[in-house]
Amino acid sequence: MAPPPEAPVALVLAVILALCPAASADPRASVAGQACAPGTAVSASALADNFVPAMDDLNTNVSAHGFGTSAVGGSGGPNTVFGLGQCMRDLSPVDCKLCFAEVRSLLPKCYPRVGGRLYLDGCFGRYGNYSFFGEALDAAADAAVCSSAAEGGNYTGAAGPRAFAAAVRTALANVTAAAVAPGSLGFGAGSAASGGATAFALAQCWESLNATACAQCLRAASGAVAPCAPATEGRALFAGCYLRYSTRRFWNVNATAGSSSSGNNGVAWILVGSFLGAFAVVLIIAFLAWKKRTLRRKNGCNSFIDMYGDGLSVRIAQSSLNFKYEELRKATNYFDPSNKLGQGSYGAVYKAVLLDGKEVAVKRLFLNTRQWVDQFFNEVDLISQVRHKNLVKLLGCSMNGPESLLVYEYYFNKSLDLFLFDTSRRRNLTWDIRVDIIQGIAEGLSYLHEESETRIIHRDIKASNILLDDKLKPKITDFGLARAFGEDVTHLTTGVAGTLGYMAPEYIVHGHLTEKADVFSYGVLVLEIVTGKRCSSSNGSHGGQVLLTKVWKHYKDNTIEMIVDRSIYEDSIRDEVMHILQIGLLCTQANSDDRPTMGKVVELLRNHRNDLEIVLSDPPFLNVEPVENMQEGEHSQLLSTNSAPSLARLDLT
Repeated sequence: MAPPPEAPVALVLAVILALCPAASADPRASVAGQACAPGTAVSASALADNFVPAMDDLNTNVSAHGFGTSAVGGSGGPNTVFGLGQCMRDLSPVDCKLCFAEVRSLLPKCYPRVGGRLYLDGCFGRYGNYSFFGEALDAAADAAVCSSAAEGGNYTGAAGPRAFAAAVRTALANVTAAAVAPGSLGFGAGSAASGGATAFALAQCWESLNATACAQCLRAASGAVAPCAPATEGRALFAGCYLRYSTRRFWNVNATAGSSSSGNNGVAWILVGSFLGAFAVVLIIAFLAWKKRTLRRKNGCNSFIDMYGDGLSVRIAQSSLNFKYEELRKATNYFDPSNKLGQGSYGAVYKAVLLDGKEVAVKRLFLNTRQWVDQFFNEVDLISQVRHKNLVKLLGCSMNGPESLLVYEYYFNKSLDLFLFDTSRRRNLTWDIRVDIIQGIAEGLSYLHEESETRIIHRDIKASNILLDDKLKPKITDFGLARAFGEDVTHLTTGVAGTLGYMAPEYIVHGHLTEKADVFSYGVLVLEIVTGKRCSSSNGSHGGQVLLTKVWKHYKDNTIEMIVDRSIYEDSIRDEVMHILQIGLLCTQANSDDRPTMGKVVELLRNHRNDLEIVLSDPPFLNVEPVENMQEGEHSQLLSTNSAPSLARLDLT
């Protein structure tokens, strides 16, 4: 097989770099250590809403400055996400971006834990639910990592272990002093010799620390990692700093002027640079471009194939669904924040304009863990098979970049929740428009459950997953959690996933998944559309319980005018409102057998008789832990149901 066109360039450059070590450049994106906080979020969905934009902001800041912080989520509540990122100061801007791209890909593996740290040899990333920016030490998590003697190479010359250990102590003391010196930006790198042995060391404090805290962190880190010697590699991974020693020089020399390195390397660099000149510069640029493409492939398509299997990925790559990552990145103006349309649990959605002028929506997912990859392929595989006027159309996807991207039709009016829960926009949703939206969602779900070739349960029906076109017609979106099953299967037993408040009781308690789970979610959404009130609350409490209780009470008391959205209610529509509320309550019955199919719901909505008699029991009364958006595999007894005797009599026949 012929080598790629970049290979000769890389080979020539490798020879030059071997002859000229002072010119080396390396993003050092190998993982030195990762730690996830022990606690999970009070509200995983609220954490997710803040986590993704916090990581976006952090990536932007680190890419621009080599260091950055972010804080998203208001006034520091339990679901506020604080982020910090730093590249070692010897990295070039290009290498910093390459290194932090790996942080961005791997750090989310800690989600939905309340915090996580990721140490690469060239950069660092951390998030948490409190402001840790000035934190130098953390006794519970700070650690030293020692290699075995074989991992770091051999001692220089004929030196023995004692001589090397002495050299390590001196090198650590030197770089610690250099890092706390004025103007050092908390960075020091250099070497020390003892008895024929040479040790190389690097120290870096995060720029959020002052000089006193930096010195405190490095002293503790040095004391922790020095005993690793005579092991040939040692790293201290501390809350406020990173410290490493080795038998070899591992940093990028051209960025360490002013550190404790010897000046001989600088002279060598000047001589070699004058000899090679522009030729070496051109080759370095070519090498970095090749390396960047390689890293993108590793973080993109290859990781998908490794984690998921290449069957679907190959089909996508060979189909019209395949988009180039760079094309979509340019179409969003490089994910400009001004083009962001919304924020979901699994990523952000951006408006994009393709080369032919077509406007599309690009869903950006950079949480490339196995779970997120499964959801990405699941969404592509399911939604590419279905076509209905009330389902969002998938136009394509991209797997060849550091992030996975989905491309959908673009809808100017965005999502239903932006209208329904905004006092200035909800008046645009007249009663007739709301009925049309309720009808359209029902028809879309009926198609998924009963009419498409593959039976599909959506599992996450809610207002933010309903888009509105220019005529305010509904389009169901976000199939990342959807499940398909055969005609001969009555139900699936699965881990609970979705948004608490919309989830059916039998699904939460037993993981028992049928189409009736979607029916329950739809019923809650109907009540939201009629009342204009949110089901899920921002404080982690079970808002769905509150909404169901209020609607049921007013329904029993025949005072529905007290619960309907006042911006659209008139006495002339009272009977229609009663009819819709009956359907919503019927869909939220505690016993799944008492809920209608979505086909029956469509039939009821089309039948505008207001004298229908429907037998309703109390909706489920819930005793729920404040946990939202539970992940697959998390399965607990979260609630009890109480289906009381019939308190109202209506009839479906």
